[in-house]
Amino acid sequence: MRASQFHFNTLKEAPADADAVSQKLMLRAGMIRKVAAGIYDYMPLALRSIRKIEAIIRDELNRAGALEISMPLVQPAELWQETGRWNKMGQEMLRLRDRHGRDFAFQPTSEEAVTDIARQELKSYRQLPCNFYQIQTKFRDERRPRFGLMRGREFTMKDGYSFDRSAEAAGKSYDAMYAAYCNIFDRIGLVYRAVAADTGAIGGDRSHEFQVIADTGEDALVYCPDSDYAANIELAEALPLLPARGSAVAKLVRTATPGMEACNAVAEFLGAPLTTTVKSLVLASDEFDDAGHIVATTLWLLLVRGDHELNEVKASKIEGLNAGFRFASETEIVGHFGCKPGYLGPIAPCKPVRVVADRTVASMFDFICGANAEGYHYTGANWGRDLPKPEIVADIRNAAVGDPSPDGKGTLAINRGIEVGHVFYLGDKYSRAMNASFLDIDGKPRFFEMGCYGIGVTRILGAAIEQNNDERGILWPAAIAPFEAVVCAVGWGKSESVRLESTRLYEALREAGVDVILDDRDERPGAMFADWELIGVPFRLTVGERGLKEGIVEVQLRQGGEQVKLIPAEAAGYLVGLLRHTLR
Repeated sequence: MRASQFHFNTLKEAPADADAVSQKLMLRAGMIRKVAAGIYDYMPLALRSIRKIEAIIRDELNRAGALEISMPLVQPAELWQETGRWNKMGQEMLRLRDRHGRDFAFQPTSEEAVTDIARQELKSYRQLPCNFYQIQTKFRDERRPRFGLMRGREFTMKDGYSFDRSAEAAGKSYDAMYAAYCNIFDRIGLVYRAVAADTGAIGGDRSHEFQVIADTGEDALVYCPDSDYAANIELAEALPLLPARGSAVAKLVRTATPGMEACNAVAEFLGAPLTTTVKSLVLASDEFDDAGHIVATTLWLLLVRGDHELNEVKASKIEGLNAGFRFASETEIVGHFGCKPGYLGPIAPCKPVRVVADRTVASMFDFICGANAEGYHYTGANWGRDLPKPEIVADIRNAAVGDPSPDGKGTLAINRGIEVGHVFYLGDKYSRAMNASFLDIDGKPRFFEMGCYGIGVTRILGAAIEQNNDERGILWPAAIAPFEAVVCAVGWGKSESVRLESTRLYEALREAGVDVILDDRDERPGAMFADWELIGVPFRLTVGERGLKEGIVEVQLRQGGEQVKLIPAEAAGYLVGLLRHTLR
């Protein structure tokens, strides 16, 4: 490939509405073009990287025994109605009607479609295990698409689904896909963590996320540096920080705290440690009649220590909140506590509320909490003496740096991450709902045990750049760079010796299997180098008339900028060796 025959446009500045490093760099490098919010054209440079990612994915999945299929982008509503997800998916699912008035969905995922395939195609245990996957366009109507390819509306995803005859066999399929995913991300060249995760709307019992480590990541990853423990913060267990409740020492005192609504302000005002305060959060759960009208509402008071944060995913697992909840309105709060938020507490609310205390709060004594009166807090509050012991004690907070690790092998640390892959064990959630069964060895019908496995193909581009960039541009891992190497011919139009040597090196690299481009544009060296540094090609081989007169060409590594001067006869072999070392 020659640059004069290849299309790319680089920009000095990114558009003003670009809000992520990867988005800015991909727009500047001419890799993507914005069509609408969350929707992009993938230009030749980007598509080359996407195809390399897809090739790695296919190679590892095929090696693991998965079979590639292709399911339709547009799926009939009836399939989604069988599982109840037609209504549950909400506005993220794009719905449309054909000319006959029939409802369809533009696939955000394909559990229903693939389960329909299985119930028609897989009749006997002899056909199991079976693992289908596709690499296909998806659409999710994000309310606020942002961060370029990492939170877009239209994207490319690899989604796979395994079908097994038993939970034990499904576990083996899950483990095989977990291992394949590790191989995929190792080969791509990303620094990542596989962390235990919540199963979310897809459902299931076992789940791991593959998170690319990046300071700009949306997800918080909790891990123990001294062990293998790792989990998304939504799932990471937060152990109680007090071994047992101490005995009450202080008296309960209603103390004036004028204008002090936040726990840190109250602690500072009273000269007390923040760890002696209790934060109150009020949730509401509604009951509905068949017509969808609210017939009853229960208010819940959730208590976490003042320096901790509520984990809404953990709260959603509590019996009574697991059918759905919302944060209570100020009107509801005033009606139950007699004051506005900022001074709420568990001692003597005006109306009954259900109290849930985090495990650390349940062991606190002589603590500070709201007095349910504006401008006042209680000091010296104690369970059992001043208020009933909490009705429910549960882990409802985010784990924090320095907490003891749940495996007992050290303390916790936190990284930021970008989710690029996810594996789920689904069980029979979908097969039972869609009556998808097979005849087992005993001749009886049984529902398939299923697994679900996703990789955000186009998201990997954004995540890789968020993890690998500098002030000059992108630092691609060699395995997914648009080109592995570029031969920069300085003075192409002026020097026959430059043309001949550049072409010879280019052909030698091609014959050695290197994905290389020859820059035969008559650009100034500075502009030429700046383009390829912005685009992020890992290796640059520069051929110039001055260097040839001295008997040298120059090889430069994009990562770190190391430069090596070599005689032309050695340059191609040297670069091939570097690539083999990088990709091994």
